[in-house]
Amino acid sequence: MSLSRIWVILRKDLALGPRSPIFLYAVALPVVLTAIFQLAFGSLFDPEPRMAVVDDGASQITSSLRELEGVELTVLDSAEALRQGVEANDHDVGLVLPAGFDDAVRAGQEPPLEMYVSGGSLAADRMILSVTTIDLIRAVEGGAPPVDVELVQTGDAGLPISVRLVPVLVMYALFVAGTFVPASSIVDEKIRGTLTAILVTPARVSEVLAAKASLGVLLAFLMSVVTLLLNGAVGSSWAHLLVVVLLGATFTALLGLLIGTVAKDGATLFTIVKSSGILIFGPVIFYLFPEWPQWIARLFPTYWVIDPIWRVAVLGEGLADVWVPMVVAVGLGGLLVLLVRRLSGRMLARATAAS
Repeated sequence: MSLSRIWVILRKDLALGPRSPIFLYAVALPVVLTAIFQLAFGSLFDPEPRMAVVDDGASQITSSLRELEGVELTVLDSAEALRQGVEANDHDVGLVLPAGFDDAVRAGQEPPLEMYVSGGSLAADRMILSVTTIDLIRAVEGGAPPVDVELVQTGDAGLPISVRLVPVLVMYALFVAGTFVPASSIVDEKIRGTLTAILVTPARVSEVLAAKASLGVLLAFLMSVVTLLLNGAVGSSWAHLLVVVLLGATFTALLGLLIGTVAKDGATLFTIVKSSGILIFGPVIFYLFPEWPQWIARLFPTYWVIDPIWRVAVLGEGLADVWVPMVVAVGLGGLLVLLVRRLSGRMLARATAAS
């Protein structure tokens, strides 16, 4: 097997790839789905409560707000600018602190405090900022907060739906880019007769398939990493994350070779892809519904690919925690290699006969 010939074929596929709707579909779909799902069930960037302050007297409250984590603070010069910003929903809450406010509070007086609330702000943000303001005023006064809130969790901690959707998005990135792109490229070579033309050259069928698999691995790896980055799921170690994503990309590319060698034309390809959808995407349903019996997910071959990514990227585990599913995935990948090697001989025979 010649690496130089593999590179020539791969370079040709990379050059022609952007002209293919399927290639562009594989690149755009994970990003578009991430935007849709995150806007529907979460946010690409979790918004913080937005507080605007006009401070005419260097209040301790403003200094405390600057140091407070989880609140986006904007200090303005005039009350009019603050009112306009709140009306435009640029700020959730606006606070006007007159000169001498802190001294008046410490003296036991009741100085005027202007607070403006945006009608478009979230109720939770309004409540957070209101309670925070009361606590800071109490701190200036030197008294204790009016209430002491203690959060007590009952039952198991649940992950938000936006997080549990990560396996769905990564699965699309892996299998559309890693499986569908190389499979469709092989089928396209068959339909156009270019596969026969390539095999007339010194290139072997194994080198052609290796180039197609490299295309799938590269594209699936990049799109999976992009999808995880967009969803803020990068785990605790980049090295561990890249290893499990590379394993998943390799597995899906081998599956793409299998489908591509079996399919005779585009219609057969789409039939195989649609009929195998439940086998490919079945495991991700169990991440959406964790109360379902999780052992059922292990019956799907693709579970052993997506589970290490889920546990490393989302749960923050390491390779030592996911070595069992990784070994199973490697074993299943070895079976795919044997199947592709056997079927590639038949594909070569058909291509030779057609010529």
